[in-house]
Amino acid sequence: MGSISVLLVAKVIPYLEQELNKRYNLLRIWDFPQKSQLLTQHSASIRAVVGNASAGADAEFIDALPKLEIVSSYSVGVDMIDLNKCKEKGIRVTNTPDVLTDDVADLAIGLILALLRRICESDRYVRNGNWKSGDYKLTTKFSGKTVGIIGLGRIGTAIAKRAEGFNCPISYFSRTQKQESKYKYYPSVVELASNSDILVVACPLTEETHHIINRE
Repeated sequence: MGSISVLLVAKVIPYLEQELNKRYNLLRIWDFPQKSQLLTQHSASIRAVVGNASAGADAEFIDALPKLEIVSSYSVGVDMIDLNKCKEKGIRVTNTPDVLTDDVADLAIGLILALLRRICESDRYVRNGNWKSGDYKLTTKFSGKTVGIIGLGRIGTAIAKRAEGFNCPISYFSRTQKQESKYKYYPSVVELASNSDILVVACPLTEETHHIINRE
């Protein structure tokens, strides 16, 4: 056990927890009934916080840890970390940006297929014995559908590459046009939606993107 204190604010896989415990004085936030108790006893020694997309460090918590040097998110998302406060105090922030890119892109294509081909509904149709009364209604194909992607980052690009395998024309909206991209760019979400058969949201959840899909 080292003299540096590391605080877990979210559970990680046992192997990682064991490795952290070998190297540092590992604290677990759930071992303290009150956050005030944790801060009273350890605020001066905590130099790292480890969380995930659901638990991180807000501005008040960061200010309460004077020795904090790094906040690490064991996930892609950093929504639960106050990035402005970290920048202000020179605290490093890390995450795992590519760990789930392919998995999320695969799932997105799977959900599109399930929706268009009504896979879940037709499965229930068969399991409930409704097939005895007639064939299930026809569905529509994915191939050749125009796919619009909101946010052409790592995941958005991975989804686009997979959709190309279905001969789908790809277009996108992002804060800025990607000069290196071969896909058609639309300067607004409304224009993108108006010219897409399928709309995929692949952007981070921020105040700017909250409710980006609305009645308009």
